[in-house]
Amino acid sequence: MNIRAVLEKMIAARASDLHLKAGTAPVVRVDGILYTLDEPAPAASELREVSDQLLNDEQRLYFSTHNEIDFAFGVSGLARFRANIFMQRGTPALALRHVPVEVPAIEDLLLPAGVRELAFSPRGLILVTGRTGSGKSTTLAAMIDAINKVTTRNIITVEDPIEFLHRDRMSFIHQREVCLDTRSFHDGLKYVLRQDPDIILVGEIRDLETMSTALMAADTGHLVLSTLHTTDVVQTLQRIISFYPPHQHDEVRMSIASNLRAVISQRLIPRRDGGGRVPGVEIMVSTPTIREFILDHTKVSLIQAAVAEGVTQYGMQTFDQSVLNLLREGVISEEEALKNCNNPNELSLKLKGISATSDRMWGGAGEEPAATPALGAPSGGGGAGPNWTSRE
Repeated sequence: MNIRAVLEKMIAARASDLHLKAGTAPVVRVDGILYTLDEPAPAASELREVSDQLLNDEQRLYFSTHNEIDFAFGVSGLARFRANIFMQRGTPALALRHVPVEVPAIEDLLLPAGVRELAFSPRGLILVTGRTGSGKSTTLAAMIDAINKVTTRNIITVEDPIEFLHRDRMSFIHQREVCLDTRSFHDGLKYVLRQDPDIILVGEIRDLETMSTALMAADTGHLVLSTLHTTDVVQTLQRIISFYPPHQHDEVRMSIASNLRAVISQRLIPRRDGGGRVPGVEIMVSTPTIREFILDHTKVSLIQAAVAEGVTQYGMQTFDQSVLNLLREGVISEEEALKNCNNPNELSLKLKGISATSDRMWGGAGEEPAATPALGAPSGGGGAGPNWTSRE
């Protein structure tokens, strides 16, 4: 199997992912949809040979004992890829994701203007959340790149694996990979505090120890960026608290209220013109009201309304406000808007001009897009969308 030729076809198709398994033709994912490439189905022996080519001696030993492995590699003159090799039915299978060589700008990703403002926060914890494939790693990379272009900071990342490669510009950037440069996210984050960082990026928070250390780092005056696999801001807060035993919930609420700077949740929505996908983004910024609601577990349900009402003053927005703006601007279809918002029935009523009892939740979204620059809604429907990547 000529793996380079298959990767070239993947790039030509603007695919985000490539899937290889024995006995089936290669499959690519383009804008969230799977397509079969016009390539012969590889045999198990060919996939073993490809795996041997991609892995070094240490990685081969790890794969032989664990039957799965995460890593990243570059192909000269083509691109960089994040890879997972795993066993299925006794044969190797590969999932490869394209990582652009150049880090995309926040504006190119059509993210709200508030994301850039948050990137330059002096301290606190900022979480980028969403399901697998929603562009979390791409957003974090764009935020780091924005900082790197204009300010002098010591930035240390802990990733598994390293996806985007950052070059030192104004800032000084160390990128550490789990298993290669540090044993785990927790260990990397534990020792990073002794490495004089200004900004710390943790690829993913997976457990209580990492969560606790991230909050501690934020509490000591650092800006900490990371991701969680949660779908919106309220679920993000609930997930953080769920890491801890019940008797610590009041204590961790205090820590979250003190140190959480913002939550950015995103979903990728197909464009009306078929030119890629555009992010629907929910943003919660920590305000005195939000902090009060975090501290009181009986008021968590009020956070969504506070986010909806914080559009003008704080640059916050809910998914439904973001989706409605994209629809009003002609970027997405009504079908996709209803499919991706949290309250499709209410959106349907609003589009018909019918006011609902919860109409204040829309906070003026959509009617005057030009008057709310913090929403960052793209104008017009033409042009191809960005090539998104995201870690698993």
